[in-house]
Amino acid sequence: MDKNDKKLAQICRILEEIEEKTQTVKRMIFEQVHQDQAENMILKPSSASNVIEGIFDGETMIDRAGQKHLVPTNYCSKSKLVPGDNLKLTITPDGTFIYKQIGPVDRRRLVAKLIKSGDNWLLSAEGKKYRCLKASVSYFKAKEGDKVAIIVPKTGESEWAAIENVIEKN
Repeated sequence: MDKNDKKLAQICRILEEIEEKTQTVKRMIFEQVHQDQAENMILKPSSASNVIEGIFDGETMIDRAGQKHLVPTNYCSKSKLVPGDNLKLTITPDGTFIYKQIGPVDRRRLVAKLIKSGDNWLLSAEGKKYRCLKASVSYFKAKEGDKVAIIVPKTGESEWAAIENVIEKN
């Protein structure tokens, strides 16, 4: 490897590190936005035992107090939840947890390619990779390399996307 090749390889590594750190910072900002939205939610009285409202972050619902509540992945997949959606969790007297989407965030649709990365699934669209739930891949019976329609929040930087449908099987 000559001097120019080594320099080019070093530049590529530095750019990859910068991109990774930029994505981390964007994710942190986006998570803070969800926390701020959850804190500003107006709670409505309910006759149910315990009702908690919050903001979906891609895997969990963040309530006003900053507590995270794991949302069942099958519900996320079937409801096509995306980060920023408003959710309500009702905890019934017998301990049943019932989630309901009460305010979808503005969305945009993209076409992506499904990629397997270790045990995780990624969706590659417009030069960005989004995480997606394994349950979504199973629900749509998608396979690596499939072309899929995805949903992402219209504004902000999300690392998560929801699969809307499989367009073309690989």
